[in-house]
Amino acid sequence: MRHYPTNSPEAIGRVVAIAMMADGAVDSDELSTLERKNVIGRIGLDHDRFDRVFYEYYEDLLSSAQRLPTGQLHLGAEHIGLLFDEIRDPGLQKLALRLMLDIVNADRQLSGGEAGLISQAIRHWGIDLYEITDTALGSHRQPTVKNTAMHLS
Repeated sequence: MRHYPTNSPEAIGRVVAIAMMADGAVDSDELSTLERKNVIGRIGLDHDRFDRVFYEYYEDLLSSAQRLPTGQLHLGAEHIGLLFDEIRDPGLQKLALRLMLDIVNADRQLSGGEAGLISQAIRHWGIDLYEITDTALGSHRQPTVKNTAMHLS
């Protein structure tokens, strides 16, 4: 796998590309989400540069990944971890994870590959999900639980 500078827009763009390919194919819902949520602009790339990062990732995937019996390409957790290591800034890690979640949720179906990728990112970066809630929801606080008394008879 090629390396990008730490915390660069290209490093973030690549993890978005990984999320797009996590279920084995890019679908129209994911492409719509890229546009609707301005994913490419939010990471600081233009469309041409994002396309280049995406195709570079795909080239690297073809040369580095294991081909499963289903024909799908599988990149091991150790390789993905090295790619996650290129994003070290906690704020950029949260942005990357938020964008990855937007992509994998685009079709409202979470595949095993997508769930595994998100789980690995959360563990690798040490992020709690409440830290990356969508800003449209207006809350970045940890959820609170009301203390209510419960009486059993």
